[in-house]
Amino acid sequence: MTTAKTPKSQSRFRLPDPPEHPDDKMTSFKQLAATGHAHHLARHLGDPETTLVAGERYVVVRPTQSMAGSHYPDLLVAFGADPAAYEASNGYIIEEQGKPPDFVLEIASRHTGQNDVDEKRDAYAALDIPEYWRFDETGESHGTRLAGDRLVGEEYVPIPIDEAANNVLQGYSAALNLNLRWEGGVLGWYDPDTGQHIPTFDGERARAAEALTRADQAEARVRELEAELHRIRDSSG
Repeated sequence: MTTAKTPKSQSRFRLPDPPEHPDDKMTSFKQLAATGHAHHLARHLGDPETTLVAGERYVVVRPTQSMAGSHYPDLLVAFGADPAAYEASNGYIIEEQGKPPDFVLEIASRHTGQNDVDEKRDAYAALDIPEYWRFDETGESHGTRLAGDRLVGEEYVPIPIDEAANNVLQGYSAALNLNLRWEGGVLGWYDPDTGQHIPTFDGERARAAEALTRADQAEARVRELEAELHRIRDSSG
């Protein structure tokens, strides 16, 4: 007699779900989901089979049921990763992925603000995550509106944040090769070579509408020239 094998997907270790807190969900949704920024970033960064853009699941060194001291960033980016393994494990297991995430971001909320600044900073450094960024719509929870750290040795070193005109803050992420920007309380991702925001739904729609307008104008101009040509021919005949 033979027995059916348990499918691998059913026997695989899965991390527990992070606890839900309405305040955390609201702030991360406002800056990442409602704006479509997580999707735009995933499309901009490349191959979805090896580039993971995700968040709100635990990052741990190895499989464990004890989440003490573990954190779940609002956003993480990992290049050369296995997104399918991340989904199957319900989180990022560094031993499974073979490397830590390249980038993590926390969006400030009243519930997590202080932890983002101190406890999580130490924890992400201990996990050897190359960059840790913090975004705060008002600056009241983190004490600053935009901050980033780059791992040097075993410690984080602050990334310079520039203040541009009109109260815009911006810092460069070497991990993503993008500028993160705080502008009017909204998070933005900018190409350092062009100075333009990465493609978005609204931007692409605006460009398509502009192209259509130019095409309509060109077509109207052709009709005008054809009409003028007919008038010239009629008058000369």
